[in-house]
Amino acid sequence: MLSNASNQLIPESYQLFQNYPNPFNPNTKIMYYLPKEEYVQITIYNMLGHEVKTLVNKIQGAGSKTINWNGLDDNNKKLPSGLYLYSLQSGSFRQTKKMLILK
Repeated sequence: MLSNASNQLIPESYQLFQNYPNPFNPNTKIMYYLPKEEYVQITIYNMLGHEVKTLVNKIQGAGSKTINWNGLDDNNKKLPSGLYLYSLQSGSFRQTKKMLILK
C-alpha cells in the first residue's frame, strides 16, 4: 500500500488507524496515511457529537503521520472516562473511529 518515490515511502491511499493503546489513560497515539500534500483536520468528538479537541488543522505533506493526544480538551481540561470519536478529514476523504478513555 506504500509506493517508493525518491526513496521515500508514500502511501497510495488515505488510511486512518485505530488509536493505540485503546482504551487509554492518559495518552494515546493516532496514526494515519496521506497519499498527497493536503489540508488535514483531525477532530475529537464526544458521544453527543460535540467537538472537544482539534488535534490537527493544517496542510501536511504526503506520508505516514502520528499524533499524540493526552486526553485534554481544547481548554486543557481532562475529559471524563467514556467513549469518544476521532475523525480525519482531508480533501474528500473522511473517516471516523471510536476510542475509550478509562480512568
